[in-house]
This record gives sequence, structure tokens and C-alpha cells, in this order.
Amino acid sequence: MGRSSATGDWWKLIDDRAHTPAKPINPQLVFWELSKRLPDGAILASDSGSAANWYARDIKIREGMMASLSGNLATMGPGVPYAIAAKFAFPDRPVFALVGDGAMQMNGINELITIAKYWKEWPDPRFYVLVLNNRDLNQVTWELRAMAGSPNIPSTQTLPDFSYAHYAEQLGLAGIRVDKAAGVGAAWETALKSDRPVVIEAVVDPDVPPLPPHITLEQAKSFTEALLKGDPDARGIMEQAFRAMFPKKTE
Repeated sequence: MGRSSATGDWWKLIDDRAHTPAKPINPQLVFWELSKRLPDGAILASDSGSAANWYARDIKIREGMMASLSGNLATMGPGVPYAIAAKFAFPDRPVFALVGDGAMQMNGINELITIAKYWKEWPDPRFYVLVLNNRDLNQVTWELRAMAGSPNIPSTQTLPDFSYAHYAEQLGLAGIRVDKAAGVGAAWETALKSDRPVVIEAVVDPDVPPLPPHITLEQAKSFTEALLKGDPDARGIMEQAFRAMFPKKTE
């Protein structure tokens, strides 16, 4: 199989996985729909967490764009600050911060105040903060399942819900909340037409597994142990794992 054929097969798989149903939204779909709408010269900054998985898999970086990721794939919190720094360095370019709700609650909410203070000084107001709202420290939850055989522990993994879009509006920014798959594309279209920075709050399914390209026997064993120990999300996880392994694209 040639390189171009393998690449095409990979993008077909990612497309299908992004369009598999979830409750309420498949997080992969949010990134997939953004990717095909990214303006030329876009600068992207992803935080740690499951957002980094979908950023790496579903976003196609074109020539002329810039992209960064949280240091060493582990440090939480720099996504929004990275994006702010990029906007000050390149104020005439569109900037995107792609973060999970854990990182957003750590410091991203506060950084919105900085954006609200300075955005009118930017010659180009295009600045977008995507927040994946799944009320879970999702990457750690999946690491515990796959590496330690530990089920989800709500007392340590569950996050309080927060209205990120509404909070943005209180600061004078634009806020968009999307909780239906059919509305994801339209949410991005609306955001990209905004005359001010936007917070896009996507309510996504925490049970969508960040399956690696190759699953080791030890990972599979730990994952099974986590479910057998009474993971509260076991049913949803099994549904999403099956869909990820055998994706069937739906519109």
C-alpha cells in the first residue's frame, strides 16, 4: 500500500469516527468541523487532556498556519495563555485555543478577563476559545482505565458544570453553546462571523475513547479490569468503543 493510499484511508477512518453518534456530541466532530473551516494563517494552541487527542487527529494543518501544544503533553492550563500570547505577537491573524473544561476551570476562565480587556486593541478581533464541556477530567479518567485498571472515581474526576458561553457574554465577548451534533457546523459558522472574540462551549460525550493506533495486551487487560470493577460509565464506554472500532458514518 502506497503512502498516499494509507493517508487517504486514515482520513477516511477519522471522518467516519468523527461522525459516529454520541451523547450528546462526539468531541471528534467538533474538531473535524473546525478543521475544514480554518481560515488561512490560523494559529492554534491546544491544552493538555483529551482535547490534545482530537487536535492531533482531526485538525489538518495547512501551509502558513502555526500550531502548538501544551508542554510535554502533560501541563494543564497553557492553552488559552498560549493563544493570548500568539494574538499579541500576531494581532492580525485568527487565533484558536482548544481546551477541555478541566483546564478551562484551572485558569482559562480567568484568562477570558484578559481577552475582554485587550481585544478592542487588536486590529483583527478573530479569537476563538473552544471548551469541551464533559464535566470530567477526561484524559486522566482514560489513563486510569487503560494503565491502572481503575474505574472512573467520581469524587476525583467529576467537574462542576459551568456556563462558559454565558460567562463570556457577561464579559462582553460572544458566547455560543452547542449541545446537538447537527448544530456543530453552524456553531463554527456563527463564531467565524463574529465581530469579537468567541467562546464556543461544546457539550461532548466523555465516553468516546481516545483509542491509540495500536492497543497493547496490557492496556486491553487494564481497560477490561476497570469495567469489571464497576465503572459507572461502563455501558456508554462499551457502546463508544464498539463504534470507534467499527465506525459507521452518519449525518
